[in-house]
Amino acid sequence: MVDLHTHSQASRYASPWSRGYQLRLLLWEYAWPLCCGWTPKPCNPWRLFILRRFGATIHGQPFVHQRARIEHPWNLTLHHKACLGDRAHAYCLGDVTIGPAACVAQEAYLCTGTHDFTLPHRPLQTAPIYIGADVFIGARAFVLPGVSVGEASIVGACSVVTRSVPAGVVVAGNPAHPLAARALHAT
Repeated sequence: MVDLHTHSQASRYASPWSRGYQLRLLLWEYAWPLCCGWTPKPCNPWRLFILRRFGATIHGQPFVHQRARIEHPWNLTLHHKACLGDRAHAYCLGDVTIGPAACVAQEAYLCTGTHDFTLPHRPLQTAPIYIGADVFIGARAFVLPGVSVGEASIVGACSVVTRSVPAGVVVAGNPAHPLAARALHAT
């Protein structure tokens, strides 16, 4: 069972974010396209600098594609040689960690938010996502809140990952299910 954090809000139309937080989001919405969205791939250090300025935790030299989409970058942690690909979407309402040498391929979606549908105003709920070392998340895969993908696992393209994946497993489908084991290698 995923431990979801429920955000308080007075009604379904009320924002769970304070005015100051909303201002921070607005600044980010303009900063990424103006400072980074147009930059060529070799300008990755510049994109990492901007992410750091907005509170992302960066270890070593990860790669973030200029067309990657990142919400709430202060909740993002990238490790050395991690990759967030072309139009990959890190929806970081909760913490998102991408481990060393892990790759989130083009148009994959890491979603840390959902809603509590048992309550009439459907408050926002968040849970972290953890992508382990040497993981590959295939194109257009969707990873749900509270999911961990273990070291050296592979998530097939267009898969929907609804529960955590152990280390060294290949999963695919909707919902994603194990297809094969994968040998773990020291990196």
